[in-house]
Formats: sequence, structure tokens, C-alpha cells
Amino acid sequence: MHTQHPRDAGPLAALSPAESARLMAVIREATLSRGRLPLPTRPVIGASWDRMLRLGLDPDHGRAPRPLGLDELELRRRQTRLAEVLPTLRNGLLETAEAAGHIMIIADAEGRILWIDGHRGVRRQADGIALVEGSHWAEDIVGTSGIGTALAVKSPVRVHSAEHFVSAFHTWSCAAAPVHDGRDGRLLGVVDVSGPAGTAHPTVLSLVTATARWAEGELRLAHSRELEGLRAIAAPLLARIHGKAVVVDQHGWIAGVTGVTPRERRLLLPKAPYDGPVWLPALGACAVEPLPGGHLLRVLDGETAEGGGPAGWGDLLLDVRHPHRWALTFSGPSGTWTHQLSARQAEVLLVLAAHPEGRTAAQLAQDLFGDPTRTVTVRAAMSRLRGRVGAVLAHRPYRIADSVRIDVAAPDRPADLLPFSSAPAVSHLRGRHTF
Repeated sequence: MHTQHPRDAGPLAALSPAESARLMAVIREATLSRGRLPLPTRPVIGASWDRMLRLGLDPDHGRAPRPLGLDELELRRRQTRLAEVLPTLRNGLLETAEAAGHIMIIADAEGRILWIDGHRGVRRQADGIALVEGSHWAEDIVGTSGIGTALAVKSPVRVHSAEHFVSAFHTWSCAAAPVHDGRDGRLLGVVDVSGPAGTAHPTVLSLVTATARWAEGELRLAHSRELEGLRAIAAPLLARIHGKAVVVDQHGWIAGVTGVTPRERRLLLPKAPYDGPVWLPALGACAVEPLPGGHLLRVLDGETAEGGGPAGWGDLLLDVRHPHRWALTFSGPSGTWTHQLSARQAEVLLVLAAHPEGRTAAQLAQDLFGDPTRTVTVRAAMSRLRGRVGAVLAHRPYRIADSVRIDVAAPDRPADLLPFSSAPAVSHLRGRHTF
């Protein structure tokens, strides 16, 4: 489940829509001219403006958001899971949007608008700024906006009047919240309510956020029903198996086990098609058999991988180049998988990559918190991490397993290495010219 918090309006919240719009226009002009700001921008808006300035986006017009052709638009509508919760989103927002003289917008993870509904007059106004079905509203196209910025920060966002980076949109106000697929955490897109800035109300963001969470709950319920069906198939099958085996759905969620107790409810599976045994981070080498809606994984204890290496042999890539997104990718003879990391997991793996000899719990506590006594916190963090990528980690001391090799993809500037981390070890690594 994704816990997200709407980005509040700070000191502007006490002002009327017209007053806050005038003040934001002054703040925006000062930002563009690098002058002194009368008030600081909200962090989410200021960070978005900085991204737009670095991109060199035209602050008056942005880039032309050219729409998709009808065939591609229909294809995207059919392929997205957002279509499954379209009634939920409409039930939660459409009546309120129409009553307020606003429109409801649903866009995919690329910022392509799939559906628009709501007040007819406002829809005609939206046509004038290319806010139409099939149009592209990612941040790098139209600048700071509810749709594009919510996608960029993966969190609910309200963008009011001159908070839009592009001046052509200053008469608008929008509130958007992301919708995720609970099966794999993938960002599906956003739901947004937009309309004239003069009639906008700050509380609309709370409604949009609640509706997005409602839709995510509907998707989780649908997935639960799919797992129940797979469990009915798995139970008699596993009862006949001697040894270790796990039944998972297409996304790695466990529907049944025998002879083994995975630490997590979901296993990381290779993205590539299965051809022979695969190596999984939580189980090691496994034979894979297809099932309706999933896979049967038979654990191959003690076997070796192709090429004579141990079952876990392969390469790890710790990608920490982006300031907000970090990933661990394993590549081996039996396939490739990628695990998106939390900030703490990225810190831990970065420290372990820098210390191939390993770290004790006390050393990791010093590395992460500057306090060697915080071993309980470290052990809890390592337990969660090993539950996800256990086969690539060893312990006593904690270290990268001998059977795998790890490389780090670091940002070009050392200062950009996990920029929000205050861990002493990460601060030390920023001072090194090469990793």
C-alpha cells in the first residue's frame, strides 16, 4: 500500500484564490529573473520549477503537447488497468467536478490523457490549451501541472494559477493524485480535477487523493480474487510434491508453498521469458512449470548454474544515479530481475558495495546513523532487505554474497549521490571522486 500525503499550500492556504494567484505570479517572475522572492515557494512547486529551468522549457508556452492518433489512444485505453477502475473514479469525482464547473481527467503513467469528462463549458476552454484526450501532459512537455508534477513526484499535488511554470495555464487550477498497481507497485497514471483558478477550492486535492486510494483498493481486491483462484489450483498440486516448491502468480505473489517458508509474500521474478531453470533472489535456483495464471517453482537445492558457477552466480548493478529513484538489477545465466529500492535499502547496499569484506551490525549502525548502538534498527532493516533479495546477501558479517559481483552506477557529480541521505558513510562516499 502506498502511503502518500497531499502537498499542502503552506502560507498561501489562508489567502483567497485571487490573492494567492497574484502573489504566485510575483514569486514566479522573481524566480525566472533570479530575483529575491517575497515568499518561498512550496517545496514541491519550487523543485518542479527548478527542473523546468534546467530543461530550458519555454515559460510562456512550454512545448506543443501533440495528441495521439485515435487508434493509439484506443489501444492505450484497452491496455491500461485504469480502465478497470474507471467507474470508481467517475463515481468519486465526476459529480463534484461538474457542480464546481471543473473537469475530471485520467492520464496514464507517461502523462497521456486517456479520458476527460465534466463541465461542457470548461471542456471547451480546455481545448484552447490542448488539454484534450490523447494530449501529452508530462512535466517536460507542459511544465509544472497537476498531471505532470504528480507523475514526477509520485504523490498528490495541487497546482494553482501562477504555480504553473507555463504562463498560458495561469488561469487554471488543478489537483492530481497518482494511482498505483498493487500487484507490482507500478505507477499506472493519475486522476486529476482541473478548472478555472477563480473557482478552485483547496479541499479538492483531498477528494482526488481519497478517490485514487479507493481505486487502488478496488485493484487490490481484484488481485485478491485472482490469487484465490490460483490457490485452488495450487493446493492439490503442492500436496503431491516432495521437496521445496512455491506457486506464484505472474507478478510473484505467493499462492501456496511446501517445504519452504519465504520471508515475503511476493518473490522477485525475472522479466525475461523462462527457458530452463531460473535463479531467484529469495530461493536460489528453481525449475519453473507454467500454471493457469502463474508458475510452479521447484527449488533445486545444491545445483549449479550454467557455466559451472554456483546457483546464485551473476552480476548486480546498484543504480543510484537518480536523486529520487534507485534500483538493484541482477543478471545471470537464468535471467534478469530488477528491484526498486527504498532510500534506506539504497543506503545499505551502497555501504556494502563499498565494503566487500562486510560490516557488522554495529558498523552498519555507525555507517547509517553515526551511532553504533542502533543495532536493533539495523537488524530489522537487513531482515526486510534479505526478505526481498536474500540470496545475494550474506551475513556474519553482512556483505554481498561471494557468488555475485556488484557494480555501482553513480551520478556524474559526487554531490548528487543519494542527496537526501544524512548517513555518515554516504557523506564520506560523496567526497570520493570515484566509487
